[in-house]
Amino acid sequence: MKVLITGGAGYLGTTLLPMLLEDGHQVRIVDKFMWGVNPVLSYFSNPRVEIISGDVREAPVIEQALEGMDAVIHLAAIVGYPACSADEDLAISTNIKATELLVKSMKPHQKLIFASTGSTYGKVEGICDETTPINPLTVYGKSKFEGEKLMDQNGAVRLRLATVFGISPRMRLDLLVNDFCYKSIHDHLIVMFEGWHRRTFLHVKDAARAFVFALNHHDQMSGEAYNVGSDSMNYTKKEVAEHIMAKQKFYLHEAEVGKDLDQRDYAVSYEKIKALGYKTTVSLDEGIEELLKVCPLIKIENPWRNH
Repeated sequence: MKVLITGGAGYLGTTLLPMLLEDGHQVRIVDKFMWGVNPVLSYFSNPRVEIISGDVREAPVIEQALEGMDAVIHLAAIVGYPACSADEDLAISTNIKATELLVKSMKPHQKLIFASTGSTYGKVEGICDETTPINPLTVYGKSKFEGEKLMDQNGAVRLRLATVFGISPRMRLDLLVNDFCYKSIHDHLIVMFEGWHRRTFLHVKDAARAFVFALNHHDQMSGEAYNVGSDSMNYTKKEVAEHIMAKQKFYLHEAEVGKDLDQRDYAVSYEKIKALGYKTTVSLDEGIEELLKVCPLIKIENPWRNH
């Protein structure tokens, strides 16, 4: 197929791109390259990859990107409640308005897979599944839920991803596991709040594989929402820190202040997508091991320090 990835130069998109090529697809990515072009430099010479530099909030860009495509994987977004809270207008225009523009511009035959998040659930008691009422608490969660509601117009597949972690060509260090690993190496200290909160985690490769899976099973999954992750990857924040500590010594300080505004403190059921044949392949410990290998090589320089 001819597949469009919006936000294709991002953390998830750059992991997904080679998987689609390996499956024989032609891929077009559209991205405004706010984090630079380096993660996709090697693909400019690939005849099965087309790269468009543009903002998905602009109609001419969307029209150009959609031309001739069979399927769309919509990843372009402002991700996470800190980034969305820092610029609410940008979050709303990107996560909602651009999604609305995309849906309205698509042809009836074009398949759509939408990247959503478990943050749409808000505060949940016990185990969360796809029938759990949606009650987002932050601009991020609310904007993604508004995006999900737009998906009802064309039978899109909505993937509600767990907290993603791991190495990607467009690396992120603001994700919890990645952040903990980086700080364990460079600061030898992690200050953790709400360590008892339980979250569910998903390696970026398995997140990307879920979109490939949804593309291959689109007719079967059409019009539905799916939690993406593994029942075996439900951990408290303190348990994550302890898994890292088993491989890399550091001082763990449990702070009395600090709050996750999304109030993610629940286990998640993944039976719905598992029943179709999807399963994760990378464990928390395997992801931590790769992060601990690469984090010593990542250095965030401060020009005003002499060391």
